[in-house]
Amino acid sequence: MQTNRIIQVEEKVPPRLLVPLSIQHMFAMFGASVLVPFMFGINPAIVLFMNGVGTLLFIFITKGKAPAYLGSSFAFIAPATIVIQNWGYQYALGGFVVVGLCGCILAAIIYKCGTKWIDIVLPPAAMGPVVALIGLELAGSAASTGKIVGDGVTTATVVTFCVTLGVAVLGSVLFRKFLSVIPILIAIICGYVCAVITGVISMTDISAALHTSIISIPNFQAPKFDLEAILIILPVLLVIANEHIGHQLVTSKVVGRDLLKDPGLHRSLFADNFSTMISGFIGSVPTTTYGENIGVMAITKVYSVRVIGGAAVLSIICSFVGPLAALIQTIPGPVIGGISFLLYGMIGTSGLRILVDNQVDYGKNRNMALTSVIFVTGLSGVTLSLGNVSLSGMTLAAIVGMLMSLLFYVFDKLKWSNDLTD
Repeated sequence: MQTNRIIQVEEKVPPRLLVPLSIQHMFAMFGASVLVPFMFGINPAIVLFMNGVGTLLFIFITKGKAPAYLGSSFAFIAPATIVIQNWGYQYALGGFVVVGLCGCILAAIIYKCGTKWIDIVLPPAAMGPVVALIGLELAGSAASTGKIVGDGVTTATVVTFCVTLGVAVLGSVLFRKFLSVIPILIAIICGYVCAVITGVISMTDISAALHTSIISIPNFQAPKFDLEAILIILPVLLVIANEHIGHQLVTSKVVGRDLLKDPGLHRSLFADNFSTMISGFIGSVPTTTYGENIGVMAITKVYSVRVIGGAAVLSIICSFVGPLAALIQTIPGPVIGGISFLLYGMIGTSGLRILVDNQVDYGKNRNMALTSVIFVTGLSGVTLSLGNVSLSGMTLAAIVGMLMSLLFYVFDKLKWSNDLTD
């Protein structure tokens, strides 16, 4: 294949490329996705299974027009932890089911009302920084996971992190032909080898992973429902709706298509929430589109849903093959952090690209105020608590931006604004 050639959403991928490209996508989201089940105290095998199933459902529902990989949602962690401590994990599953169902209803409402309201509540001057915050607010997480900040910093972790990041950056610029589309996978392999050499990974851990039972069955379990537990988790719907819109806008910019119109926001939002609902029914964690995979597409210029589907199938296989799942889990934090460091930055850059592509005029005070307040809100660490749900970062910034945009819209209708043109 030609260097830097774009492989579009509907294109077929040569068999020799399909497997490595699919593995690359699975590895990119793996570290963050398995962290959620560890925090909830459940086996990650069920999560790998549902990530694959959910992704395939997403591709089917969006008619193969929206490339997205579904992984574990972090938005549910705080309220779900409260429910687990008081009622148990099965009652948290009940909350996941209800949130997913309500998200499907919201998708139906959007289908009836359309998406023109997005241009009013989130104009480019607001959407740009909101999208940028999806990646920028995770910068600290990438550094912490990579063990280059905090108490766990050692020479070995720093070297492993730098090797992984360095190969990813230089590979995206210098690699040609076949290698140019798998720089992330190559970086993960190089980082893993470096981790073994520096002692970040012990041979004992690798040996233990390889001696795991060949076949393992994910731990399926049914949900239980309690009204109070459901009400604790339900407000997360607002968070995941904002997150989904942001991810779809980023992906639209990356692939050069308006995914909010085709296949439509209603389809992608329904698919996302339907997967979360199914997750609750079988014992997994809620799913969401993943920024890491958007970053992979931005770097490799490979947008084919066949690659995403291949990664989903591999994830399902890994959930049943014990040694394979165990070996993947030995990928250390410095390797995952080194990759995330670059991918999160790519998402932030996509947000800035929205401002450039739409030629936002910062000579207008409204645009300057919108972008400034959204950035500061998202990066300041300010938190708004509503019962047991806390809004902060990109989500809070999006809400503030929407309120400001609506206020400016009202001012325009009343002709109070001082920058109106004839």
